Amino acid sequence: MTDQFRSPILLALIGHPIGHSLSPLMHSAALKLLRLAGRYEAWDVSDLKQAVEKLRREGYRGASVTIPFKRDVMAFLDDLDDQARRIGAVNTVIHREGRLQGTNTDWEGLLRALRKVTDLFGKRIVVLGAGGTARAALYGLLAEGGVPVVVNRTEKQGRGLAEEFGCPFYPLAEIGDLAGDILINATPVGMVPEIDFSPVPAAALRRFRLVADVIYNPMKTRLLREAEEAGCAVLSGMDMFVEQGAAQFRLWTGLEPPVDRMRQVVKQELERREGKQV
Repeated sequence: MTDQFRSPILLALIGHPIGHSLSPLMHSAALKLLRLAGRYEAWDVSDLKQAVEKLRREGYRGASVTIPFKRDVMAFLDDLDDQARRIGAVNTVIHREGRLQGTNTDWEGLLRALRKVTDLFGKRIVVLGAGGTARAALYGLLAEGGVPVVVNRTEKQGRGLAEEFGCPFYPLAEIGDLAGDILINATPVGMVPEIDFSPVPAAALRRFRLVADVIYNPMKTRLLREAEEAGCAVLSGMDMFVEQGAAQFRLWTGLEPPVDRMRQVVKQELERREGKQV
């Protein structure tokens, strides 16, 4: 056994709320399958600074960061890599030699998932939202040669993000007048428990060939159901979620994660939660 695996691998999820998250299930399955001693804990955090210091003090290998801390956590870290700095959001913390580094794997997860169903070069892609996930999406889409457009309910925040990434901006009220190759929901609208909501009117969806949702719980949001009814191809957030987690696991351990098994356990649990036969 190499030195890096002599001690148990301690990992955590930092967010609020975190009861819906399947990160603990997914990463625990990966640790078990690779026979690595350790655990992945879910921390429902009220004091972000205290949580980050616990990672450092108690020797955690790293952490996932989710809503609402992807931007705020940056202030408490020692280092940011170029991707996190450019995106302006962190979803992954890595603990190396007493220093906490922030990076972002959301963009990689999104691109890996999208590449399975389409190519992105030159495509006009409407991105809904202006938070950390939307920022990661814009970074990845631009790197892939896509042509993203920012749409957001709050104009000031959306316009600022669009200017930062050099993209056009439109307020959400104008979504019915927009068309494109792909629509990506990078907001939490439609996530459990608010599953009866969609971020856009159903009538606007027929203007897109592919509709993708970063939400994975439920697997098929109202947005995706209505997109199918409008004749669009759809992409659930499950693949993005698994791929961003696999990228995190590589960074924390240096090992290739069991991606297929991670996807399987996530899918089975989502089906169980939705009351389907598994």
